[in-house]
Amino acid sequence: MGKIFYVMGKSASGKDTIYKRLLKRLPQLKKVVLYTTRPIRDGERDGVEYYFTTREKLEEFRKENRIIEERTYETIYGPWTYFTVDDGQIDLNGQNGYVMIGTLESYEKTRAYFGEDRLFPVYIEVDDGDRLLRAIKRERGQKTPKYKELCRRFLADEEDFKEENLLRCGIHRRFCNQDLESCLEEVIKAVKAEI
Repeated sequence: MGKIFYVMGKSASGKDTIYKRLLKRLPQLKKVVLYTTRPIRDGERDGVEYYFTTREKLEEFRKENRIIEERTYETIYGPWTYFTVDDGQIDLNGQNGYVMIGTLESYEKTRAYFGEDRLFPVYIEVDDGDRLLRAIKRERGQKTPKYKELCRRFLADEEDFKEENLLRCGIHRRFCNQDLESCLEEVIKAVKAEI
């Protein structure tokens, strides 16, 4: 029976790095690429980090009843939607495991779609002060830093990842990312135990 290992955490927790390294270290796991209507960032590639698409394409998927989960954020640049599409990437009967990345909300909706026993949460946790410093450093590296959006995301994460929300979603285990290598080894050990 195939499983989806769902990596999530607050903004700048290191979840993207852990997600990418997990895929390299466990090549038997298949990557699931999500979709977004947000603009592409410096260094991102279409079809790698996300499928960068339009609101019109989102509506087309919605009319075809192919949306697994979606969430829209009212950013200072307008609404950005992130979503997972039933586009053939996931076949839990034919594959040992998949790796996805997203938010607590997307995890909860994906779990409802596929079933609780098919998802394994990988919640990455970091001290809020460290996260904020990491986010600022990352944003400074962009051609056009979006500090207001960084602040909005930081505050939204505090609400989205409240303790009661984590518990409601059955997330009891946390992977602390104060040291990337130690955290990655702990995640790999947990995933291997489930494969």
